[in-house]
Amino acid sequence: MRTFLRPTGFVDSPFGYDGKVARLAGGLNWFASVELIHPDGARELVAVEGIEARLDQAMAEIWDRIIAPRPPLILGQRTIRLDQPQVMGIVNVTPDSFSDGGQFADARAAAEAGARQSAAGAALIDVGGESTRPGAKDVWEGDEIERILPVVQQLAAGGTAVSIDTRKAAVIEAALGAGAGLVNDVSALTHDDRSAEVVAAAGVPVILMHHQGDPQSMQDAPRYADVLVKVYDWLEQRIAAAEAAGVARGNMLVDPGIGFGKSVAHNLELLNGLAIFHGLGCPLVLGASRKRMIGALSNEAPPDQRLAGSLVLALKAAEQGAQLIRVHDVPETVQALKIWRGLRDQALTPRVG
Repeated sequence: MRTFLRPTGFVDSPFGYDGKVARLAGGLNWFASVELIHPDGARELVAVEGIEARLDQAMAEIWDRIIAPRPPLILGQRTIRLDQPQVMGIVNVTPDSFSDGGQFADARAAAEAGARQSAAGAALIDVGGESTRPGAKDVWEGDEIERILPVVQQLAAGGTAVSIDTRKAAVIEAALGAGAGLVNDVSALTHDDRSAEVVAAAGVPVILMHHQGDPQSMQDAPRYADVLVKVYDWLEQRIAAAEAAGVARGNMLVDPGIGFGKSVAHNLELLNGLAIFHGLGCPLVLGASRKRMIGALSNEAPPDQRLAGSLVLALKAAEQGAQLIRVHDVPETVQALKIWRGLRDQALTPRVG
């Protein structure tokens, strides 16, 4: 049992607050307070000023991870800085994804969509060939490879940074061979016994996403005693397992898995407490674009009418230091983050005169 640390009390600028604020993960966010979540569930708000005196060894290690800068992602010839929020565009080459399933008639159309997202400002494009929405059925790896391979090849050949959204080792191998540079595994390397070995041997970054159950059952009354703590613990265990399998810790990113075995209330609690996951010491990925929770909170708006809600959640993620924000609507999200970045830049510019 241990105490968790959640950065909070965010401030616009650190100027004039020497020793009273700390920088979150080397990014553009500064915070003045920390919520301590104790083993008995009690919560305590403490100031950043003098916090080191309150920390035991385990808490001090978490604190060091919270404030440590995140090195850039190296994806082949591409470098993606993580000292600011970056957009990850979604291209689903599937007939049944919850939002854009069947949208792309062929690989060329999918690749062109990814190229447009890249031109609009996405730092990388996440290509998937299997839907993992609630109720989705497994796809044979051969079919999945046939769907994604030409798309990955075309995007990579055009200089686009590509990640592969899959749970299967054979698909990972095929995609990496075609030019993908990052693995996005919604099962956190638990679905396929070979996945961790393949990722470790390739030396590429991997996103470990929390989930509860499988796509067929994950939304059947999910329960958590404390969703922030349980998801944190689970991700920490997956980091340790991946490291034991040979994956370098510096190559791991984490995703709390919005909508994967969570109720609307669980998702909202995770989004409100998102900054706690910086204590894992890995870059933080947030994928909430067009998800069911937005419809649940907005008169059951269908997926193609959830842009405004998606933008709110993207900005919520940026405000809590998420480094990668995975979205369907790239131009709109890039614009929103540019305005957010302008506000941050102004706040971080020393006043003269």
